Amino acid sequence: MTIETLQFMQFTSCLAPRPYDSHKNTFGYVLIVGGDYGFSGAVRLAAEAALRVGAGLVSVATRPEYALHLNGARPEIMCHGICHTKDLMPLLAKATVVVCGSGLGQSSWAKKMLGYVLKSKKLLIMDADALNLLAKKPIYYENWVLTPHPGEAARLLNTTSTVIQHDRLAAVIALQRKYGGISVLKGAGTLIADIEGIPALCKLGNPGMATAGMGDVLSGVIGGLAAQGMSLTMAAKLGVLVHAEAGDLAAKKGQRGMIASDLFQFFRQLINVNCLTDS
Repeated sequence: MTIETLQFMQFTSCLAPRPYDSHKNTFGYVLIVGGDYGFSGAVRLAAEAALRVGAGLVSVATRPEYALHLNGARPEIMCHGICHTKDLMPLLAKATVVVCGSGLGQSSWAKKMLGYVLKSKKLLIMDADALNLLAKKPIYYENWVLTPHPGEAARLLNTTSTVIQHDRLAAVIALQRKYGGISVLKGAGTLIADIEGIPALCKLGNPGMATAGMGDVLSGVIGGLAAQGMSLTMAAKLGVLVHAEAGDLAAKKGQRGMIASDLFQFFRQLINVNCLTDS
């Protein structure tokens, strides 16, 4: 089967200069849902990633205990404490795109939050425990991006990570066929599959990115791009490419000790069309 190799030159047309009369609502509203007890950092990473790639507005829906301080270092993020799922509904109504799963956990609170997200019928980016919960009750939906690592992919397909890694191309195609939308199989040589096009491969990235929070950043990047009007397929492909290239730029100072937030400083230069170069 033919595989497309992703290159930055493919995306210059969707990164044209912004209209002079733009305002924050022009570039979409991303809602990040997650951050159960012990995992507040995950939603914080996803939220800043969405802002750094150009989303106009970003909100986080999380445990009330975290909403009070989550945006201390990044006040541009709007934080909302959610005790009862009904409190999530006004935020869902406003959202252009919902990123669900970062630090979500699998508690009763998490399951209820995911349930309301799925009922919203919004554009969705699904990661982490949203995928683990989805594996237990699979559904098919066209307007989402699933971003599993091999372990999550194994649970989604009811197999093992060894099987996934043995034939990653077959796995990403199987994920797309079973769940719909766009599937992004993360790892060395991230693969993207949708219902129409040929699978795409990202050759960028490095082992320094094998650290906590990198997946949360990727989901925020994809969500932030989709909020600005890109198709989910384009947002997934460009998001994977920008995320990987930012990781490679960060790794120039050394792979060991690189952390997920090290990527933020590179997103602006990569996402502005005049700075994009083919790799």
